[in-house]
Amino acid sequence: MTGIESWLLSVLVNSLWQIPVLFAGGLLVARALRRVGSAAEHRAWVAFLLLSTGLPLASTLPLVDPLERFGWLGSRHSGEGHVTVLTGPASALHASSWPHGLLAGIAWCYAAICLWFAARFVWRCAHLRTLRRHAESAILTGEAAASWDRCSRKFGINAVAVATSPSIFGPITIGFLHKLVILPTGLLSGVEPADLDAVLAHEFAHIRRNDFLGNLACELIALPVSYHPLLWAIRDRTMETREMVCDRMASAIAPRNQYARSLLRLANLLLEGMPVTTPHAIGIFDSTSFERRLMRLTENASPVRGLRRIAIVAACALFGIGIGSSALAFHVNVSAQDTSSKPSQGSGPVAVAPGIMQGQRIGGPNPVYPPDAKKAKIQGKVLLDAVIGKDGTVEQLTVVSGPEALQKSSLDAVRQWTYKPFLLNGEPVEVKTTITVIYSLAK
Repeated sequence: MTGIESWLLSVLVNSLWQIPVLFAGGLLVARALRRVGSAAEHRAWVAFLLLSTGLPLASTLPLVDPLERFGWLGSRHSGEGHVTVLTGPASALHASSWPHGLLAGIAWCYAAICLWFAARFVWRCAHLRTLRRHAESAILTGEAAASWDRCSRKFGINAVAVATSPSIFGPITIGFLHKLVILPTGLLSGVEPADLDAVLAHEFAHIRRNDFLGNLACELIALPVSYHPLLWAIRDRTMETREMVCDRMASAIAPRNQYARSLLRLANLLLEGMPVTTPHAIGIFDSTSFERRLMRLTENASPVRGLRRIAIVAACALFGIGIGSSALAFHVNVSAQDTSSKPSQGSGPVAVAPGIMQGQRIGGPNPVYPPDAKKAKIQGKVLLDAVIGKDGTVEQLTVVSGPEALQKSSLDAVRQWTYKPFLLNGEPVEVKTTITVIYSLAK
C-alpha cells in the first residue's frame, strides 16, 4: 500500500469504532446536562460532532504511545522502567493478513465516498444560491411590519432582508454576511399575528446565534466521516438541541405556552405533517423531533443554578475529555509497509518486512532507560528507520518520532546492533527496515 492508502484506511478504521463510543458518551453527557439547559446540551453535542471528525484524523498523526498519553498519571508508576524492542511500527494494524489489492480498493472506495459527500455539499450550497436568487423581495406592512420591528429590537438585529419563495414549505434563514429570511409565499397574509411573531422570533434567534455559518462549518468539517450512520444521529441531536435553544430565545417574545401553540398551528398549516427541510438552510422546522421540542418548551422544570450547575458542567467536561482521550489512546494505525514474505528490490536498499529482520539480529545491546527520563516519568515509543549494510552493520539510523528525552538512548544502542547479512539471489544486499523501542514505567 502507498502512504495515502494507509492514511485513508487508518481514518476509516478509527472512525468505525470511535464514533459509536462518542455517540454513547454524548447520550450520557446530554442526559446529565438536560437540567442545566438546552444551550449546554447543544454545546455538548457540537463538541461530540467535532470530536467525531477530529479523533479519527488525529489518530493518523505521529502520536506517542498510549502509555505516554496517560503520563499525567505518573504518580501511579513506580521508578522501575522497562524497555521493549520491536522490529516495525508498534500499535499498528499490518496488512499481512489481507491482500494489498483489497486494502487499496477499500481505501479508494472510502475516498470516493468522501468525494461524493463533498460534491453533495457543494451542490446543496449551489441550490441555496439559486433559491436566494429566485426569491422575491417582500415589503412588510401592518401587523407583519410591527412584528418584524419587535423582533429586530428584541434581538438587536437590523441588517436583515426578507423575501418570499414558492419553493419552500417553512421559513428559513440563509447567509452569513448578507442574511436573508425567506418565507413561504402566502405566509404573511395567511397566519395570525401571534403565529407570525413566533416565526420571525425563531428566525431572528437563528440570526442572533449565527447558526447558518455554524451549521455550514459543522457540515464541512464532518465530511470525512459523513458515511457513518451514528454521525447522522449525532448531527440530528445537534440540530434538535439547536432548535430548542432558539425556541427558548424566541419564547421571550410571548409566553411559552402561546409560542408552543403557535408552533403547532404553523406545523399543521405549512407542512401538513411532512417535515421538509432545505439543505444547509436554517429554519424553524429543521428538527425531526418536533414533539420533543414542544414537550421541552412547555415543561415547568427549573434549570439548576449555582455550584450544582458548575459541578455538573465540570463533571461532564471531564467525562468528555476522558472519552476523547481514551478513544485517541487506543487508536489503530494501518501500516503502509509491505509485510509480505518476499523483499522488494529497487535501485536502493531492499525493503524487508520487519518480521523477517526480527530473526536476523545477532548482537548488540538493548537500549537503557535514561535516568533523567525515568525520574521525569517520560515514557513512550521511539520509531527508527534503519539501513543495514551488506555486512550486517547498521549504516544509517533516523528518528521518525518519539520523545526527545528517549531518542539518544535508542540511537546509541541500535547503532551497535549487528545482523546476519541478508541474502537476495545468493548475494548480500543492503536492507531498510523499521525499529520501535518502547519505554514504559511499571505500575
